[in-house]
Order: sequence, then structure tokens, then C-alpha cells
Amino acid sequence: MDNRDHETSRRSLLAGLGAVIASMTVAPAAQAQGLGGGLGGLLGKASDSALDKLAQPGAFYGDPAVRIGLPMLGSLGGLGGGLGGGLGGALGSVLGAGSQLGLTDGLMRKLNDAAGIAASAAKPMFRTAISRLSITDVPGIISQNDGATQYLKRSAGDQLSLKLRPMIDTALTQVGAFRTLDGLAKGSSLVRAAGLTRGILGKSVADQALNGIFRYIGGEEGRLRANPLGPAGSLLDGLLKGH
Repeated sequence: MDNRDHETSRRSLLAGLGAVIASMTVAPAAQAQGLGGGLGGLLGKASDSALDKLAQPGAFYGDPAVRIGLPMLGSLGGLGGGLGGGLGGALGSVLGAGSQLGLTDGLMRKLNDAAGIAASAAKPMFRTAISRLSITDVPGIISQNDGATQYLKRSAGDQLSLKLRPMIDTALTQVGAFRTLDGLAKGSSLVRAAGLTRGILGKSVADQALNGIFRYIGGEEGRLRANPLGPAGSLLDGLLKGH
């Protein structure tokens, strides 16, 4: 083989290697794009269905799994400590007793009604968050019945929480929950001393509502996954078969 043949062979080999490397680079990108579309379609359908269900009158209150409760010590996460030790525990006892006697049931219903109103308004917010997802945990998404929902929660939960809060505060005002809280505070020195404010109530309702929404989205996702041959089959195909 002369030098020209050797050079030609070398160039052919390099060209072939270049094509292989290019295919290895482009294929995963194309696959990721397909998975993203499948994931977006799956989550979009699941979130729309979940929010439609929770927006129905009485939906939150009627389901003990997502019912919004009054803020009490031990159920507020970071807010619990802010109620002030014994006062917080006493407030929890007072509100708990009031609930059993039906004295605060009206407030509880208003909290749940507010969550439903916010759920009705939250569909565009969830759609936007879903459209901005980038896939970094395909195995986890595929292996769990609510894997896509859990991924959405991990990736966009904090952002969704911040955007849901103003919706909750507006809804609490609309249904009269803040007005009712003010009335309770006027009639109870313990409520005033414990510091149960509109801010604490709003954050508690927003946190509980968001957890309930994610719970319902996960349930809808599981339902869609269980029927891959149904109307959602095309949405699942890119996610489940593309990996």
C-alpha cells in the first residue's frame, strides 16, 4: 500500500469514527426530547384531571386524605414552633375541642372551599411548571407508579408553593375565612396570645392544599399508567418505551 492509499484509509477510518461519535451524541438527545414530550403529556393530563376533581365543590372537605385541617402544633412543620410552646399546645387543644363541638367546623369548611378555588385557578401554573421540566431521572420516573409526579414535586415543588400561596390568600379572603379567624381572635384571648395570624393560616392551608394536589396528581398518573392501551397510550409510549 503506497502513502496515498494509506492516507485515504486513515481518513476513511477517522470519518467512520466521527459518524459513530456523532450518532452517540445525537441519539440520546433525541431520546431525551421524546421522553420529555411523553412526560409532559402524561403529567399535563394527570394534573388537569386532578385539579378538575379537587376544584369541585366540597372535594377537599369530602376526602379525609386531603381534607384541610386547622393549623395545630405538630401539624404545621416549621410554623408549629412559632406558636410558642405551651400556648401552641393549648391553642391546639382549644381548636380541637372547638372542632369536636362544631364551633370551628364553619372555618374548616371555608379553608377547604378556599383550597378548591385555588385548585381551579392553578391549572395554568402547573402546566407552565411541567413545560419547563428537564429530564434527569428517567429510571426513577419509569419505575414508580407516581414517578413523574414525584419528579415534578422534587423539581418544581418550591416554585409551585410560592405561586400557590397568593391564590390561597385570595381564596381565603373570598370565602370569608380570614374574617372568621378575626372573629375567633376577638372572642378568645388564648387565640390572640398564641399568635394564630392570617399569615400562619394562609401558609398552613397552602402547604396542605399543595400536598393534596400532588397526591391527586400521583393517583391520576397511576391510573393512566395502569391503562397504557387506553386514550393515554400515546402519552405513555414515549416515556415507558423510549428508555
